[in-house]
Amino acid sequence: MYAKLAGWGKYVPETTITNHQLAERVETSDEWIQQRTGIRERHVASDDEHTSHMASHASRAALEMAGVDAADLDLIIVATSSPDYLTPPVSSQVQDQLGATNVGAMTMVVGCPGFVYALVTADRFIRAGDCEKVLVVGVELISRMLDWDDRNTCVLFGDGAGAVVLTATEERTGVLSYVLGSDGAGAEHLIMPGGGIAEPPTHETVDAGRHYLQMNGREVFKFATRVMGSSLQQALEKAGLTIDDVDLFIPHQANARIIEFAAKQAGLAPEKVFVNVGNYGNTSAASVPLALVEAHEAGRFKPGDTLALVAFGAGLSWAATVFQT
Repeated sequence: MYAKLAGWGKYVPETTITNHQLAERVETSDEWIQQRTGIRERHVASDDEHTSHMASHASRAALEMAGVDAADLDLIIVATSSPDYLTPPVSSQVQDQLGATNVGAMTMVVGCPGFVYALVTADRFIRAGDCEKVLVVGVELISRMLDWDDRNTCVLFGDGAGAVVLTATEERTGVLSYVLGSDGAGAEHLIMPGGGIAEPPTHETVDAGRHYLQMNGREVFKFATRVMGSSLQQALEKAGLTIDDVDLFIPHQANARIIEFAAKQAGLAPEKVFVNVGNYGNTSAASVPLALVEAHEAGRFKPGDTLALVAFGAGLSWAATVFQT
């Protein structure tokens, strides 16, 4: 059995924050942000929106396209680092909101590469013959994890969700190869130090801003430019393909400069690279599925095309897959 991409959907909050608006709060400018990141604006969830709500919105769209009832799913995998609660798992909330009664659900916490990890996991369940219909969601509500007075992070991130439905088929499709990696030695370069078991929330940790996301931008940039191209090449080699076989490269949308560097390093022409970071910023685990949905809406790929999906992020971690649509 193979896994077919049967449906997909997305959701982003209505509220947007432009670079000009941020420049009124922190020492920055639209020109500075765009030159260094390619970001123009980002979507931010309203006070009554939660991660589970965004995931469910995107999931319903994907299920409708696939013609699959939520109750008929065999498994739900939600990739996120910003769940509604530390427990219960947000995947169970999504399962309940969708009406997927008694369907197994799990949450994968792998930072920005989370969706690719989840996609590969879903593909493996289907190929093993254990599942016929799997919902995979990448969702993040990072805006509540940011110090909006810290220009090192507040200009970079946004909220959103993307989802796909994979169904079993005898046609050779789905994940052709994958590379999953992690280097925990660099964990401190992208971290939210407070709020977990190592630093439980206290008045002192909250006052010190330890529950906000912290990033060493220089080190993350160096890591990303090193791992994006190499993991893509490894995945292609495992699939027995070359860069010429790739119809569309859909990278993690963290920074336009990183994407451009990785594409040049791999020898990909600009028309084979999809970029939408300008409209959303870095949406972490939602980044790749959002880009996947928008790439299809823009007519950038069709059934039978070969996609290359690559992501990197906290951990430090990375993932790449060659995927046949």
